[in-house]
Amino acid sequence: MAGANSDYDQCTDGELIDRLRRGEESIMDFICDKYKNLVRSKAKSMFILGADNEDLIQEGMIGLFKAVRDFDAGRDASFLTFADLCISRQMYTAVQASRRRKHIPLNTYISLDGSDVVSDGQERGSLANLLADRAEMSPEELFLDKERVEYLEKTIEEELSDFERQVLDLYMTGMSYSQIAKVLGRDEKAADNALQRLKTKIRRML
Repeated sequence: MAGANSDYDQCTDGELIDRLRRGEESIMDFICDKYKNLVRSKAKSMFILGADNEDLIQEGMIGLFKAVRDFDAGRDASFLTFADLCISRQMYTAVQASRRRKHIPLNTYISLDGSDVVSDGQERGSLANLLADRAEMSPEELFLDKERVEYLEKTIEEELSDFERQVLDLYMTGMSYSQIAKVLGRDEKAADNALQRLKTKIRRML
C-alpha cells in the first residue's frame, strides 16, 4: 500500500480520478486522506451556523465523494476548486435542512462594518464594535444586550429575503462574495448586491 501511495503522490488529481473510474478503488481512500483537512476546515467555519461538527464532517465527505463522481477535467478549473465548492454546498444544504428557527447570535461573530480587509476587498472585524463590550457589563446590561440580540435575530428573520439570509449565513463563516455566489449557484453581482442590501438593512436595525 505504501508503494501505491507513493505512486499516487506523483499523479495529478485528474489522473487519479481517471484511474479510479477505471477500477483502482484504493485511490478513493487516498483522495479522502488527501482532502480530509479541507473538509475539517470547512466544518469549523460552518459550525457557527449551529450544526454538529461531526455531522458536518460527514456531510463534507459526502460532498467530496460527489466531487470525485462529477469532476470533469475538461470543464472544471481544478479538482481542488471543484471539491471546495461541492463540500461547501453539501455542508450548507445540510445546515439549512437541520436548522430550527434560530438565528446566529450576531454579536459573537464577524462584523458587517469591520475595518479589517481581506483579499477580495471586503471588510472584516467584530460586530462587538457595533454592540456594547459585554466583558465589562453589569447583569442588567447583559440582560439588555441579550434582548437586543434577540431583537436583531427576529428583525433579520422578518426583514431579510431568503437569499439575503443565505448570503448572511455564508458571509458569517468568512466566505467572500465570490465564494458565496458559487455555493449558492448565483452570479457574483447578485451575491454582492445582496450583501450590500443586507448590510444597509442591519445598520438601519441597529
